[in-house]
Amino acid sequence: MWLGVLIGVAVTVVGVRLIYRIRSGRCDSETKLDGKTVIVTGSSAGIGKAAALDFAKRGARVILACRNLDKAGKVADEIIKSSGNTNVEVQQLDTSDLSSVRRFADEILKSEKKLDILVNNAGIAGYHKRETTKDGLEITMATNYYGHFLLSNLLLGLLKKSAPSRIINVSSVMHTFCKKLDPEDLNFEKSSYLSISAYNQSKLCNVLFTQELSNKLKGTGVTANSLHPGIVATEINAKASGIIPAIVDIFFQLMGKTSDMGAQTTIYLAVSDEVDGVSGKYFVDCKEQECSELARHWGMAKKLWEASELDVKLQEDEIHY
Repeated sequence: MWLGVLIGVAVTVVGVRLIYRIRSGRCDSETKLDGKTVIVTGSSAGIGKAAALDFAKRGARVILACRNLDKAGKVADEIIKSSGNTNVEVQQLDTSDLSSVRRFADEILKSEKKLDILVNNAGIAGYHKRETTKDGLEITMATNYYGHFLLSNLLLGLLKKSAPSRIINVSSVMHTFCKKLDPEDLNFEKSSYLSISAYNQSKLCNVLFTQELSNKLKGTGVTANSLHPGIVATEINAKASGIIPAIVDIFFQLMGKTSDMGAQTTIYLAVSDEVDGVSGKYFVDCKEQECSELARHWGMAKKLWEASELDVKLQEDEIHY
């Protein structure tokens, strides 16, 4: 009896895995990126690493913006060896730390004459208990959303100068489980905290931020789009604390996409001619899809932007929209 059950479960898992992977979108664009500069945050593992490798193979100058320099340095060496492109470098960036974001952006503005593609990919699954950064921000929101909000604003001038250029924000289908958003309580100071709620909210903010950013960039030649990479077996859940992330990680490992598959929509939005001039949209498996109703709420997107400017203390000389 038990043997039959186990065989049935195994067959189901393998079947779901195969079907899901077969249906996964692939970027078939052969666009070269010679002479282009690309920044990928959180590119020392997973989707970010896979995307960075692809960009390097296309001839781009690739900047790995990562918190752990030792780990990122080894990844850079791997990418150089695999791609044959030596124009790959590492710079330190901790998106949960606003001072780190400002230092990184300052270095980029000093060293780079152009920036063609910015991939805001870094993220964490969330902590079991609510923790705040030295800036007073809930750490999941800071890592997944605030850091990228600030970074995009700081680099907008260079992106506009380099137009046509693209901003890609990695979100998640989990944003659809966030049914409300209070711009005055983005850091769970008043409401109850759950790691999954913080993660879902941060991903909703990624989509709303993309909407408002796209609106502010009309006519500049800079586009901004968001995406769901799919169910991907990466380090993000393995590193998270708690029983639920552990269970989710097992599920992802058994039936999810590989990192290479998960990076396809990011790559598509960065290089495909099909999305030239397309902005403010949400993509899944290299196709435009409708995001949640709340994520399409322009009034909420505007309120979120205004609250975010205050929370990251965006200065007048840091505004480039």
